[in-house]
Amino acid sequence: MAEPGTSAHYERLAGAYDENWTYSDAFLHWMAREMSEALALTSRDRIIDIGCGTGLYTRGVLELIRPSTPILCADPSEAMLSQLPVDPGLRPVCASAEQLAGVDGSEAELAVEPGSVDAVMVKEAIHHVAPTARARVVAGLADLLSADGRFLIVMLPTRIAYPLFDAALERFEELQPDPSDVADHMRDAGLSASLAYRDYPLTIPKDRYLAMVRSRYMSLLSTFDDDEIQAGVAEIDARHPETVLSFPDRFAFVLGIRRRSVS
Repeated sequence: MAEPGTSAHYERLAGAYDENWTYSDAFLHWMAREMSEALALTSRDRIIDIGCGTGLYTRGVLELIRPSTPILCADPSEAMLSQLPVDPGLRPVCASAEQLAGVDGSEAELAVEPGSVDAVMVKEAIHHVAPTARARVVAGLADLLSADGRFLIVMLPTRIAYPLFDAALERFEELQPDPSDVADHMRDAGLSASLAYRDYPLTIPKDRYLAMVRSRYMSLLSTFDDDEIQAGVAEIDARHPETVLSFPDRFAFVLGIRRRSVS
């Protein structure tokens, strides 16, 4: 999650990140509610959101749950964390998933002790972890859980229906991890794991979407140069003469639960 290219992408994107993603308040509320329900969150839970970015979804969870202890908002990008609202219910932690999992040899700014949180959330960030480290990171993050703790990884499936240009869709399929493999990593870490898919119908003005592609709203798009992005935008525009784009946004919810051992 802290690879140099990825970090640079989010440092550049930080100022416009919320503008790119807040095209649908209804979507943000839906996702926050779905994550809260999947994790069965209550106000008593100690929660950490890893790869939280500007806290778009964390804010929604905070409004829904109002936990008695602040939600830990972890992200390796200081520029992203600087966009967090000043709220006593949110506590920024400048750290990567690798640091929190203890797999890269460095310590996080704020130590998160094993067994100290009841719920771990990772929303569309697990693909930033190198494939060779992914199983170890999942295991390390699972160690943060208390007895009966819950671990939710929300990620895109290996194929998406976004109105992107062909080269971007092909590259996405090459790079995106398989949710089934992530569920297996959770099981290997001693959790009971399940995999479910949830869909949200998105409708967005084409001009807005093309502007998001130009600004490389997905980290995937940072792998294309300016000329390729310009050609890709032209391809999307030609393929979709309609002024409003409608497409399903599908997410894999990989849920791990630490079952209390019975003696």
